[in-house]
Amino acid sequence: MTVVAFAVAGRRIWWLYRLVRTGQPASGRLDGIGERVRAELSEVFGQRKLLKWSVPGLAHFFTFWGFLVLGATILEAYGALFAEDFAIPLIGHARWLGFLEDFFALAVLVALVTFAVIRVRQAPARRQRASRFYGSHTGAAWVILGLIAAVVVTLLLYRGAQVNTGNFPYGRSKWAFASYGVSKLFSGLSVGVNQVIETVFILGQIGVILAFLVVVVYSKHLHIGLAPVNVVTKRTPDALGPLLPMESGGKPIDFEDPGEDDIFGRGKVEDFTWKGMLDFATCTECGRCQDQCPAWNTGKPLSPKLVIMDLRDHLFAKAPYLLGAAPEAKAATGIDEAGQGEETHGHVPESGFGRVPGAGPAQAERPLVGTLAEGGVIDPDVLWSCTTCGACVEQCPVDIEHVDHILDMRRFQVLVESSFPSEAGVMLRNLESKGNPWGGNPAARDEWTQGLGFDVRRVEGEIPADVDYLFWVGCAGAYDDRAKKTTRAVATLLKTAGVEFAILGSGETCTGDPARRLGNEFVFQMLGQANVETLNGTFGETAAKKIVTTCPHCLNTLANEYPQLGGNYDVIHHTQLLDRLVSEGRLTPVQPIDELVTYHDPCYLGRHNKVYTPPREVLASVPSLRTTEMHRCRERGFCCGAGGARMWMEEKIGKRINVERTDEALGTDASIISTACPFCITMLSDAVTAKQQSGEARAEVEVLDVSQILLRSLQPATTADGE
Repeated sequence: MTVVAFAVAGRRIWWLYRLVRTGQPASGRLDGIGERVRAELSEVFGQRKLLKWSVPGLAHFFTFWGFLVLGATILEAYGALFAEDFAIPLIGHARWLGFLEDFFALAVLVALVTFAVIRVRQAPARRQRASRFYGSHTGAAWVILGLIAAVVVTLLLYRGAQVNTGNFPYGRSKWAFASYGVSKLFSGLSVGVNQVIETVFILGQIGVILAFLVVVVYSKHLHIGLAPVNVVTKRTPDALGPLLPMESGGKPIDFEDPGEDDIFGRGKVEDFTWKGMLDFATCTECGRCQDQCPAWNTGKPLSPKLVIMDLRDHLFAKAPYLLGAAPEAKAATGIDEAGQGEETHGHVPESGFGRVPGAGPAQAERPLVGTLAEGGVIDPDVLWSCTTCGACVEQCPVDIEHVDHILDMRRFQVLVESSFPSEAGVMLRNLESKGNPWGGNPAARDEWTQGLGFDVRRVEGEIPADVDYLFWVGCAGAYDDRAKKTTRAVATLLKTAGVEFAILGSGETCTGDPARRLGNEFVFQMLGQANVETLNGTFGETAAKKIVTTCPHCLNTLANEYPQLGGNYDVIHHTQLLDRLVSEGRLTPVQPIDELVTYHDPCYLGRHNKVYTPPREVLASVPSLRTTEMHRCRERGFCCGAGGARMWMEEKIGKRINVERTDEALGTDASIISTACPFCITMLSDAVTAKQQSGEARAEVEVLDVSQILLRSLQPATTADGE
């Protein structure tokens, strides 16, 4: 029985290994091994990400450790087949081990009840899209819960009988309290009957364990074995980190002279790296990513979970072609991988895999991205709904890199297929011709300085030694009227604090973030290389290349992505600098502001760069200002809807994301909605204005940058807000 189970499971594991190996190379996935070991200890053994969801997290914590501790009982069960009084060498009679085994056996049972209650309460049949299990393989989950319960029950039954037969490794010790309690149920039976019970349930437990092994490797519960591998090979930046450069065959693409065989993005499932394929196979279908996704929560078809599941099922169904086997060879893939049977998720309309069932030629030839009529695995509406907010990556307990995979598919659509929302084409043309997405005159980049009451220094040539910071204004800060107020406020605050700063003026161009998030890596490279050349020339041999910016998107690109192009700078956000100036006493808020404010976390400042506290500390320094948090804040903050180049695309499906977030902010009864990103300012202001016009929001509600509020507290209101 054991040999057969291991042979069946081993064949499947070998098949999976070969399939993942067909992926493209992924460089650097084992660099910095010390950090990876720490991640393994924290996320796998410490269950750090799962514990963010307290009740299911604790249940999973005890289940995971139950698996580890109860591994000793598997040895004891096999040993008992050959020696009635078998005990694990050295520790087999230790009472503490008996206690741990029984404690975790009961803890696992409690956890299973918890999981069952959660699944009943979250049943997709009743809650539909509101359930995080919507589209998941719920039937397989119940099978696994039943098998785990059977493992624990058979364990306690045979151990209870062992106590009565005298074969229990821990004697009649009450330390193994659960086994001792079960033994009382059988105490009225003869030794012979107890021996039969012991034998039957030892064999029963081994049988259940072997069945569990086979079911796991043929189901979504592959994550039991794959999650530790996926965690140790994940990207390891602090926060979400930069978008990876485009590679083909494991080497960066030279956009000035690309190779004839270079693959631009992901146009077929085999174009993904082996790490991408590992991500697909590791998905637990828990739906935490789906539950936090702003697109999904506003009625759009994008579910990060379903994207990964669709890619996985397509990969598995296409496996015979990738592995060179006959297309009819489906025995190693199973019914789910071929997209057949009731347990597939193809019946969910938001899923694209089920459009082409089976593993035949149609599956191999279908487009990766395409409409229902085209049989695409991923629908274009799914692909272009993503705001790249990173909530999915932040929440994923097994470190799947959803955003990277979505943007890699976008890259192929833009660079190869020239297929993307038409309105985004205006933004790209403006970037190429004007150097900014608004299409503003480059000579007008420093018009925001007019009327400030002091001169703003421009850098000509190398930056002077007495300049503390280069102020990177950004396109929004230079051209958007609302963002200009933030720019002027920050400049005024820096001047007040005695910080020497200078700007590039017309020498500054867009960082390229909108183009890169849209998928146009070529335009990003063009803009990025020009900016790096400008910045490197500006700083010259200066050791401290310090930049401050008001735009989190500029911050992320300058600090995290320009190193890919040879630009290494010390970049901080204006809220970080203002927080430091306040704490040093160089800025002292004195004017009371008797208002209630709620702070909205910009995704590219928060999740992408882990800047949560400085903006709040600045607000806390303002006299009389009261703060309140929205229920989705910090790591669980909800997107404004502008990221991922969505700022320049129409939102045609479902509820507008900025309206959803504004409803949440208005629900706090705050009179000020504060944030620290020009895109967020635009999106939230638009929604507040619309609601004020319809009578759904009070007329006095306003959307302000943190810097504007701080400036109000430093000077009379008549000259505040950067006016």
